Amino acid sequence: MKTKRLHIRRFQPDDLADLFKLLSDKEVMRYLEKPYTLKRTEQFLQEAGLHKNPLIFAVEDMCGNFIGYIIYHPYDDSSYEIGWVLYKTEWRKGYAQELTEAMLCDAKQKKKNLVIECVPEQESTKRIALKNHFRFIDHIDHCDIYKLNLFS
Repeated sequence: MKTKRLHIRRFQPDDLADLFKLLSDKEVMRYLEKPYTLKRTEQFLQEAGLHKNPLIFAVEDMCGNFIGYIIYHPYDDSSYEIGWVLYKTEWRKGYAQELTEAMLCDAKQKKKNLVIECVPEQESTKRIALKNHFRFIDHIDHCDIYKLNLFS
């Protein structure tokens, strides 16, 4: 899938080094988990990115440079979860909004609602959720849950 400035694709085994660079960054992982080791990154890539039904997809800029990944997978029977993790050099470029808009279009085609989960301190994620008309629905397991009902 392509957007105006990005290319979303399935992960490949040779994405490991780029993914490790992303997931070992303390600032990138601030609201997610402790920074990953190489071993933990390999496990994550296998389980979430290289799986038959991936939970995450690689994101590249139009020059083909890996800049992060997008979370996009079934959340429940009627919804898909979305999220994004990008190199900090790519923050504040509007990429998270661009990725959200792309997944919104795809979800409409699939006739699915969208969900975003984030910790309450993730102000930038909450801003994108609210900008795109997601509504706060609950706080579960230390996460705020926002939902965009596209279909009942």
